[in-house]
Amino acid sequence: MTVRVRIAPSPTGNFHIGTARTAVFNWLFARRQGGQFIVRIEDTDTERSKAEFTENILEGLKWLGLNWDEGPFYQSQRIERYREAVQTLLDRGLAYRCYCTPEELETMREAQKARQEAPRYDNRHRNLKAEQEAAFVAEGRKPVIRFKIEDEREIIWSDQIRGQVVWKGRDLGGDMVIARTPEGDEVFGQPLYNLAVVVDDIDMQISHVIRGEDHIANTAKQILLYEALGGTVPVFAHTPLILNQEGRKLSKRDGVTSISDFQGMGFLPDAIANYMTLLGWTPPEGSPEIFSLSEAAQQFELDRVSKAGAKFDWQKLDWINSQYLHNMPPDQLVDLLIPQWQGAGYAFDPVADRDWLVELAALVAHSLTRLTDAVAEACLLFGDSITLNEAAQEQLKLDGAREILQAVLSGLEGAENLTPEAAKSLINQVTKAQKVKKGLVMKSLRAGLTGEVQGPDLIQAWVLLHQKGWDKSRLTQALKSL
Repeated sequence: MTVRVRIAPSPTGNFHIGTARTAVFNWLFARRQGGQFIVRIEDTDTERSKAEFTENILEGLKWLGLNWDEGPFYQSQRIERYREAVQTLLDRGLAYRCYCTPEELETMREAQKARQEAPRYDNRHRNLKAEQEAAFVAEGRKPVIRFKIEDEREIIWSDQIRGQVVWKGRDLGGDMVIARTPEGDEVFGQPLYNLAVVVDDIDMQISHVIRGEDHIANTAKQILLYEALGGTVPVFAHTPLILNQEGRKLSKRDGVTSISDFQGMGFLPDAIANYMTLLGWTPPEGSPEIFSLSEAAQQFELDRVSKAGAKFDWQKLDWINSQYLHNMPPDQLVDLLIPQWQGAGYAFDPVADRDWLVELAALVAHSLTRLTDAVAEACLLFGDSITLNEAAQEQLKLDGAREILQAVLSGLEGAENLTPEAAKSLINQVTKAQKVKKGLVMKSLRAGLTGEVQGPDLIQAWVLLHQKGWDKSRLTQALKSL
C-alpha cells in the first residue's frame, strides 16, 4: 500500500499552531513511509473562508519546510462532485430529505433538555410518505439532506495512537445533515464537511488520516460514509491536543495561536518545526533534542506519539530557538538580523556594510534567544554618538577615569586598523602608564564607548566601533560630557 496522507486546513483564520503540528506529523509520517503528503484547502464555508487566510496557510507550510507532493486542492472547486455523492446516497436509500423547521428542531431540543437527555435529532422525517413530503413542499419548506445512522450500529476502528476505539450509532446525535437547505433552483444545498472530507479522501486515495483528537466523533460518522460510498476506510491516528500550562487547550489568551505570530516573535522555522515535533512525540532513547525535519523523519513512528495532551512550554521553545541561533554561521545569521536592525531604524548600508554586519552578528549571536533580541543586543554599536546612562556617568566620575579616556584617545592617534591584539595591548599600556587597576580601565573604556557599564564583549565591540571611526567620536563626546 502506498502511504498517502493529507493536511486539510480550513481558511477561516491564520495557520493555527495545532494545524501546523498536525501538518508536521503528517509530513514526517509520509517521508518515513516513502509516501505522499497532500495539501487540501477545505474552503466550502464561503462566508468565513478568505483568500488571505489561504495564503497565510500555504506560506506557513513553506516557511516550516513542509513541501507537499500534490495540491493544493480546493473543495470550493469540487462542489458538483460532492452533490453527485449526495445524490448517490439518496438513490441508495441511505439518505433522505428532512423538512424540519428551525423552530421545530429547537422545540425538540428543549423537550430533550427537560427530560435531561442529550440533544439529538429524533429522525422524525426518515420515513416520510409521499403525501407528507408533498405537503411540506406545498408549504414552501426547503429540506436538508440527512444521512441515516442506525442507533444500534457499532463503529470500531484501530487507532494508531489510541488503540481500539468504539462508538455506538446512538451517541452520534441522530441522522447526520450532509447538505444544507437549497437556495434558488438548487436540487439540494451546500454539501457539508463530513461528506466532503470523505469524498475527497476516497478520490485522493488517502491511506492514513492523522489529525487531532477533537475529530474522533467525526471519524465515527465518516467511517459510515466511507462504507456507504463504497470507499476504503483509511487508517486513523488521533493526535493529542496542545495544552497551555493550566492544562487547557492552547488559545489566543495564551499569547499566540498562529504560525505567523511565532514568525513575528523572532522564532526560526527550523526551531518551531523541531519543537512541534516534540509536542506529543517522543524520539527514541538517546536521540538529541535538536534535529532537522529530515532527521526526525528517519525515526518517526506513530506508536511513539502520546495519548495525553502536550503542554506548550515557552522556556523549552526559547531554548531550542537559541540553539539554532547560537550555531548558525554569522554570514547566514546576518541575513535574518538585518531586517530586525532596519526595522529598529538603525542606519547602515546592508550591501556596503555587509562585512561589518557579519562581524556584528557573530558578536551578538550567543546572546540571542529570539531574532528580535538582536535589536537590544546591538543598539549600543550603531552610530557615532552615545548617551551615558546613570551607571556610566558614575563610572566616569571616578578618580582617574577621565585620564584613562584621554590616554586611550592619544593611543588611537594614527591607528587606522585596530585588531583585537592591538586593542588589548593599548589597554595594557594605559593601565601601566596611569598606574591604575586594569578593571578601572576596562570599565571606564566600556562606559565611554557604549554609554553603559554592561554589554557585549568589550574588545570585539571596540574593534567594530573603530572600523566605523565611532570609537574616537564617542570617547571625545564622553569626555566633553564630564
